[in-house]
Amino acid sequence: MSALDIERDGVRRHVELDGPEGAPPVLGLHGITSCTAPWDWLVPLLSSTHRVARLDFRGHGGSDRTPGEYHSAGYVSDAVAVCEALFDGPCTVIGHSLGGITALGLAQSRPDLVAALVLEDPPMGATRDPLQGGKSLLDAFRMMRETVPQLQASGIDAATLAGVLAQAPSPSGGAMGEVLHADAVQAMAVALLQLDATVLDPLFSGVLGTGVYDVDRPITQRGVLVAADPSSPDCVCRPDDIARAQAAGLPLEVRVPTGAGHLVHDSLAHRDAMAQAVRDVLGV
Repeated sequence: MSALDIERDGVRRHVELDGPEGAPPVLGLHGITSCTAPWDWLVPLLSSTHRVARLDFRGHGGSDRTPGEYHSAGYVSDAVAVCEALFDGPCTVIGHSLGGITALGLAQSRPDLVAALVLEDPPMGATRDPLQGGKSLLDAFRMMRETVPQLQASGIDAATLAGVLAQAPSPSGGAMGEVLHADAVQAMAVALLQLDATVLDPLFSGVLGTGVYDVDRPITQRGVLVAADPSSPDCVCRPDDIARAQAAGLPLEVRVPTGAGHLVHDSLAHRDAMAQAVRDVLGV
């Protein structure tokens, strides 16, 4: 693995990169409050055949903090900067939640940069609160907004915090340590200790995704959309949003693993479903 920084328009973006130069490119985009680490499980799956880049969005991980600029347009510009700096042609974008809606915005605004998509429970509802129906997830984000600065000030280390998180309730039900992979809980701890908690403020005010992805406009890229089970309390990619996007020309195959929550790729029960979607789109 190599780590590098890409700077454009005064913003430094941290990227982790694996795989041979010249191989087909893949870009992993994480969800809000996360970082590159939750995509580490993709590396052994893809790095022998693909050039795999994982981006820390602004305000997350090792990238610059840019208070007041945490909106989807900024996140799309982060992805554009990485694609143009690292790849010679269009890439496959794998995006979870915020990363998924950013991938859709990138596909619409810069189709020349996107060959295919693998999306995981993106909040596609552009005309309402994107987390409507995902109350447990919104409650978790409100708690993070309050507690993350306190955790960072306390000096707690990532291993200790991971132990605490393992006992905490998952938004989809059960203790995190019982329903999520251990590497996912560890990655969550690492991410929270690096996070600018103000990235959550636009989410609460309802302006996070404004004007980036238009659910009523088609996209042309092929791929797979893995949505959470609508019965899960933290599902944010709702069936009505999917149907509306399909009516407008969303060509992605939709898969809904039974019982899956918002963190499909982190789940002990459902990571394989996300891995299979990646394999199917990339042909590995």
